[in-house]
Amino acid sequence: MADRRILSLWFPRLGAERMIRLEPELGDQALVVVAEEGNAQTVCSVNVEAQGRGVHVGQPIRDAHAMCDGLVAKSRNVLAEKRFLSILRRWAGKFSPWVSEEGWDALVVDLTGCAHLFGGEDALVAVVQDDCTDLGLSVHLGLADTRGAAWALARYAGQAAQSNRSGDAIDQEARATRSRAGKRRHWIKGGAAPVADMSRDTRQNRIAGAGQTYSALSPLPVAALRLDAETTAQLGRLGLRCVGDVLGQPRAALARRFGRGLVLRLDQAMGSAPEPISPARPAYHFAVRMSLPEPIGLADDVMAGVDRLLPNLCQSLKDKGRGMRCLQVQAFRTDHAAEVIEVGLARPTHDPVRIRPLIALKIGDIDAGFGIDMLRLEAVQHEPLHERTAVGHLGAGAQARARHIKAQDIEDLIGRLGARVGLDSITRLHPASSHIPEKSAQIMSAAWSGTYDGPWPKAQGPRPVLMWKPEPLGAQDSPQLPHVFRWRGREHRRIRAFGPERVAPEWWLDDPNWRSGQRDYWVTETDRGDRLWLFFGHGATMSAGWFCQGHFL
Repeated sequence: MADRRILSLWFPRLGAERMIRLEPELGDQALVVVAEEGNAQTVCSVNVEAQGRGVHVGQPIRDAHAMCDGLVAKSRNVLAEKRFLSILRRWAGKFSPWVSEEGWDALVVDLTGCAHLFGGEDALVAVVQDDCTDLGLSVHLGLADTRGAAWALARYAGQAAQSNRSGDAIDQEARATRSRAGKRRHWIKGGAAPVADMSRDTRQNRIAGAGQTYSALSPLPVAALRLDAETTAQLGRLGLRCVGDVLGQPRAALARRFGRGLVLRLDQAMGSAPEPISPARPAYHFAVRMSLPEPIGLADDVMAGVDRLLPNLCQSLKDKGRGMRCLQVQAFRTDHAAEVIEVGLARPTHDPVRIRPLIALKIGDIDAGFGIDMLRLEAVQHEPLHERTAVGHLGAGAQARARHIKAQDIEDLIGRLGARVGLDSITRLHPASSHIPEKSAQIMSAAWSGTYDGPWPKAQGPRPVLMWKPEPLGAQDSPQLPHVFRWRGREHRRIRAFGPERVAPEWWLDDPNWRSGQRDYWVTETDRGDRLWLFFGHGATMSAGWFCQGHFL
């Protein structure tokens, strides 16, 4: 691990600086990029001018406007930012072939054996800084032996750990404690934490020499270990505010109190646990676009553009022997915003006749705004597709073609329903090898599973059409089938019954629903016209009693 060198590149103002590259006149103004979170609009990126005037990421946009006069706000375009980061990934390929995107605003580069090509690590870092300056981007970098250490140095180098104590917390303590807290001076003992000066250059602190990971990470705050906010707060309350404080604790005690996630992050940062960089991406990229001479805003015009693009996209897929699973229709508006709709398919295909109706179902979700000046279709998920040809005798071939057409009709139906309610909401049943009634079938996604071939296994006894969790009956706790019982607030009188069918729980599994022990099932007809599925649980870890579990239609 000592020979491995990892470079982390963090672009803290990626969204705002991308806007400035598109509109250079915004460089001298306070600019923020706004994203919608639920029903609120919050700041997700700021430029240097806005940050200098007190605006910060995560702040509600109304508060940002109140404290910064003349603030310019732009809507976030997630698709454009992701594409811009992909362009930066290709730029970083000049330093190493092993480059991967990390989140939506960072890159990670494996520099092992590559730094000498640029005259050493210091010279390579200088080239990165100069290139980013020419691109108009702010970059914080970290260089260390591990990916976790490089990530920590890029974001927290030069920052001092802060106390989790606040004035509100001190006011809630006893009077004697408050008097002692007022006399404290050092921040570790409860005083005010020093404020990190982010304006000073900490470049010399962002490069950890080979084998110097421990000394480089020790003074950093525990948040540099990529922990969640709750774990970071718990460590701070225990006085473990620096990475060095955590590294000096027994690992077994940390794992018992905070779980294995904290220990794993420590191992990744120190190089004890592997954290590879996988830059491999799909070999094929299928997308087509069309720029429009005049903005359009009608659904018919958008579909006309789709009709011109879709055959070309499908032909590209067909030439490579692939079929799309998920298609994105991207409409770029004149105000630099993008509207995106996704269409999922139950089976991979490159047939435009089967795809177009699904797009037409969702085309109304596109908000044209002041007009759309570019359309783009992209197959975001695609798979190898093997053409099936019916062979054999004339009769066998006709039957195979009929089965193939029937399967296509079902797949098209699943695709149309999935465009409305989502593919994950459409399921099908497959038989399962279990004598437990509620486990005799397994629920599978219809889009990612095939139909069951063969007859459905016959049950040992009658099974209801509707089945639910056992509901207790108002009856005596006796194994004898009651003549009168209450169910769902109504009194029922038994007319006839068939049974019993005894079912025992699976002894090798502890199922909470079967802690009632053995069950004797009865098909019972009542005077109210109901045909119910009742059973008597003989009791194991639960009390014995009568229950209703299903209804025969």
